[in-house]
Amino acid sequence: MKALGSHLILELYSCPAALLDDPQHVASVMTSAVEASGATLIKPFFHQFAPQGVSGVIIISESHFTIHTWPEYGYAAVDVFTCGDVIDMDVAAQTLRDGFRAQSIQKMMFSRGMLDLPPEMIKHKPDAQALPLPVEN
Repeated sequence: MKALGSHLILELYSCPAALLDDPQHVASVMTSAVEASGATLIKPFFHQFAPQGVSGVIIISESHFTIHTWPEYGYAAVDVFTCGDVIDMDVAAQTLRDGFRAQSIQKMMFSRGMLDLPPEMIKHKPDAQALPLPVEN
């Protein structure tokens, strides 16, 4: 069976609180992970919570990267979901670990959308010729 997508869940531990509570730093590290992994960035959004913590999402052509931080615990939860097999999940995980200076990390990988169909019937993206051309004003 072929999966529609892959879901990487990362648990980042013992990260410096200041890095996890800085929305610009969180956005920069997440964007670096998207770029390093080979994903195609569409749109990022990050939010600073009071009194602390940052949540964010980066929409990518292949699906999304998300994060929520708990600076008071030195912990960040990250999800990377992708359809297809273009994204290098190991590079994404290492970029995130390095960027948040995590002392330890737990990685879990899941196959999503396991369909009992022949692989040639599962398309992750429409054929390029089937896509409408953008209209410029």
